[in-house]
Amino acid sequence: MAKKEPEKWLKMEIAAPAELMDALGNFLTETGAQGVFQETLEPQAAGDFPASTDIETIQAYFPQDSRTEKRILAVQKYLDSLKEIFPAGKNLSLKTEGITDPDWGEQWKKYFKPIRVSSNIIVKPTWERYSPSSRDIVVEIDPGMAFGTGQHASTRMCIQAIEDIIMKDRSIKSWKVLDVGCGTGILGITAAKLDAEDVIGVDIDKKAVEIARENAAINHVNECVKFLNRDVTTINEPRNLIIANLTAKLLLELRHHLTQLLVEEGYMIISGIIEQDTQSIEENFSAASFTRNKIITEKEWVCYVLKKNATSS
Repeated sequence: MAKKEPEKWLKMEIAAPAELMDALGNFLTETGAQGVFQETLEPQAAGDFPASTDIETIQAYFPQDSRTEKRILAVQKYLDSLKEIFPAGKNLSLKTEGITDPDWGEQWKKYFKPIRVSSNIIVKPTWERYSPSSRDIVVEIDPGMAFGTGQHASTRMCIQAIEDIIMKDRSIKSWKVLDVGCGTGILGITAAKLDAEDVIGVDIDKKAVEIARENAAINHVNECVKFLNRDVTTINEPRNLIIANLTAKLLLELRHHLTQLLVEEGYMIISGIIEQDTQSIEENFSAASFTRNKIITEKEWVCYVLKKNATSS
């Protein structure tokens, strides 16, 4: 039997402010990364990177081939553009490393383990085993090349908020949910496994929608969950729970449309917000339209649970 040829991979590691993580993750997957994950850097472990509690690292793995140099140049050019556009971009750092390993295409998966993200919700990668207790609700996710595994604070806080709302507000008999920027589908699928009857997830990334649909099938919720490759502004169906784990900038841009979609006394979960953006978010998602039901925080990340006032339009 012939010996398997070692595969050659390029590892890119980028240190960046937390608010740029989602943009970086999307760009790296679009550039061809076969695995992407991120973590928060502790100041004492930051090595050559700037020592700051709001600096995170994102690692991406690319197959080494004829496009390797072009990918590196594309990523560096993108980082340079971020440095020009965002004041926080000056802290961006890039490291690259060649890796030779016959199994590295699968090894990135070791970073995703089953985790309890709320009282009842366990998020489990499809390739990991887990023995649930009687109260556990297990959400299985194969991230493929999409973002959303429950590892990131903003995702965890959204899941906690979804569970809290659906399990506590018994006055709503039928949950109609909208997941904006669905990624892997983890948030919409979580809502469905908590008995939401009608879930729509949207994402402008075609690959993410394909992965989300596969994850819905894995979790046996594809009859009540519909993932669509379109802009959320094309959605006009009223919803009583809207989940938007985006960026502050996108949330502000979409505020009017999302508010229009949300029925009176419906809930909106907004996350992907860092502390420095909370003032603008609170001013725009104001008391005139919403009652602030709950605020969840984890490190520099903030998640708001809002309830639409009955007199709002």
